[in-house]
Amino acid sequence: MKRALPVLALSIAGLIPLWRYAPSSGTTTTTEVAAPASTPSSSTPSAPSPSTSSTSSSSPSAAASQVVQGSTVNTSKGAVQVEVTFEGDRISSVRMLQQPNHPQTTAAVPKLIQETLQAQSADIDSVSGATITSEGYVTSLQAALDAKG
Repeated sequence: MKRALPVLALSIAGLIPLWRYAPSSGTTTTTEVAAPASTPSSSTPSAPSPSTSSTSSSSPSAAASQVVQGSTVNTSKGAVQVEVTFEGDRISSVRMLQQPNHPQTTAAVPKLIQETLQAQSADIDSVSGATITSEGYVTSLQAALDAKG
């Protein structure tokens, strides 16, 4: 009987955070990381040809660039969608079009993008503390890779 009052008080104190919990509902759309520029394998430096105009709006590398959006994945933390830029068959950059507005997600996205650029596939590890967002990211990334073919 002496323990009943403290147990009741501690139980109520433990339930208060659960009652006040509200999942994040906002999304942000500003994270992008590009792969570092690769160096040419030949030993001769490439110089622009004299006939190339400096006002040209397209370049050979821009013509080979392809941007593909992944599917929108609805998670319990919010929507996740990626946009992948390919240079030929290589992933050159990944940009988050939608992501949960959550501190763990904000910290995890650059790690996920960096792993994607290193692996050049959707076969990457989840980021601890942002498992739900990581799973949504991988699903959207795989959809973009599948869409490219």
